[in-house]
Amino acid sequence: MEIRNEIAELLTEVKIKNPLVHHLTNYITANDCANIVLALGGSPVMADEEREVEEMVSIASALVINIGSLTTLTVKAMLKAGKKANEKGIPVILDPVGIGATSLRTNTVKEIVNEVKVSVIRGNMAEIKILAGLKANIKGVDSREEINSEGERIAVELARLYNCVIAVTGAKDIITDGKKVCIIENGHKMLSQVTGTGCMSTSLVGTYAGVTNDYYLSSIAGIVSMGLAGEKAYKSLKNGEGTGTFRVKIIDNISLLTEKDFREGSKVHEQ
Repeated sequence: MEIRNEIAELLTEVKIKNPLVHHLTNYITANDCANIVLALGGSPVMADEEREVEEMVSIASALVINIGSLTTLTVKAMLKAGKKANEKGIPVILDPVGIGATSLRTNTVKEIVNEVKVSVIRGNMAEIKILAGLKANIKGVDSREEINSEGERIAVELARLYNCVIAVTGAKDIITDGKKVCIIENGHKMLSQVTGTGCMSTSLVGTYAGVTNDYYLSSIAGIVSMGLAGEKAYKSLKNGEGTGTFRVKIIDNISLLTEKDFREGSKVHEQ
């Protein structure tokens, strides 16, 4: 019950403090990520020009780096922003979208984690396995890997290796800081049918990280938020409404989340 209370209180902190969350993200989901941060109570900025990222991240509460649509210029901007965030003590949340699909993505993630101290890495099981140097079943940016006890072990080892929080999302979710492990079972399978729910989850984690230095807790809060919103969005669908309406309802339900939702609806337990 304690974790539920703590993440419920974080929701209130976000709404009070309105943290600025700087994104260097992909063009496919940038709008959804910005809107979901706003819905939660944060303030998003999506600045990826190399000449301004250091200034922008210096006034932010958190930095989200998402490699979903890389270019040579954005890679440089990501590294520059990440190093400045480290210098300023600002948390860096990394989403290694599609790592393993191409050498560019894989090499970029390796470069980022080697040169930037990340606070949280949020990915699907295939992405986390590849980051750990293992083979994984991946199709483009989509995972074909199930989350199981082996996945928990991999996540814990990776968290220890990079001294950060690892958040693995899927049918169930794993959050670990290398010591503690939290399993989350909120959500609905329809979340996998909407582009960007993973990216949005990373943005939610970043928003919570902007109001606390407990990145294990902020990761739990972000992933639970998406899970609860997915459940509520699905339940509110009417006959004839599909994935497009579901996508909009996710953002609606993030904006309507309450402390009571966390305390009564969170399906979380520590191992």
